[in-house]
Amino acid sequence: MASYTRKMKPSHLQLVIKIAEVEKLQVAADALGMSQPAASRILSMIETEVDGALFIRHPWGMEPTELGQAFLRHARVIQSEYDTLEHELHAINVGASGAVRVGCVTGPAVDCLVPAVQVVRSETPGLNVKIEIGPSTQLVRGLEEGIFDFIIARVSPDLDAAQFLMQPARRETVALVVHQTHRLAGAQSVALSDLRQEEWIMQERGSPIREAVEHAYHSQGIAIPMNVTDSSSLLVALAMIATGNAVAPLTEQVADLFSDDRLGAKLAKLNINERIQVRPFFVIRNRYKQQTPATQRVLEETLRRL
Repeated sequence: MASYTRKMKPSHLQLVIKIAEVEKLQVAADALGMSQPAASRILSMIETEVDGALFIRHPWGMEPTELGQAFLRHARVIQSEYDTLEHELHAINVGASGAVRVGCVTGPAVDCLVPAVQVVRSETPGLNVKIEIGPSTQLVRGLEEGIFDFIIARVSPDLDAAQFLMQPARRETVALVVHQTHRLAGAQSVALSDLRQEEWIMQERGSPIREAVEHAYHSQGIAIPMNVTDSSSLLVALAMIATGNAVAPLTEQVADLFSDDRLGAKLAKLNINERIQVRPFFVIRNRYKQQTPATQRVLEETLRRL
């Protein structure tokens, strides 16, 4: 196997990755512009070299074996490095200085990641940065697939921590946000029981912020709100607050941002008498991926703010 890894071609990695994505050899071969017999020979050669099957052949398609999953983890990292190399060489040729791809949950993006990027970009104006905001499960999957250089996200108990380096960050506090015209806006103290009959807009069940809100209700022996619209979209939440009496739980950082009168959103944070905290998030990166200087610089600045 060692001799084979030294002569491994990018097209071989691309084929295995594509088969895992589309679950069919013929479709993968077509996508990569090769014939089905050629793709079959390459896969057979790889499986011979690694001394085991990478995929289980089902009538409906192909599923990675345990050996295949291990191969895919490293293949995606290697492929990502090829892509990063190509991008960096191009960036140097056009006078840019690097590319950084980060995934982040909403809260730390506001007060940690964005300021970090602004500092690094002031030092290196040619820096190319991509920031994607999303739920933690989506971000972890993107990190596994080589889409991100690092992410700021929460982890679930079933995460395979062996392939990641994780640095603890902090817990987030939840703020309950309403329009400035809401009957409880400006009240000195608001109990959770006062809000049970209100209209709510919250992330779907199982999301960290919603879990935190529901736990706060349960801990006081109060039934959770029933008039709830489910949406993970911040835009939908802001629209429902602006056009009605909805209550939305947001992280403290996001709530502070949108409560700023300079933005004109006319939102207010309720003075709730219960502290609601979300489980902590982490800065997570692939254990096997070498960080570029640009990524390392953004990472350092981000960690300074956590």
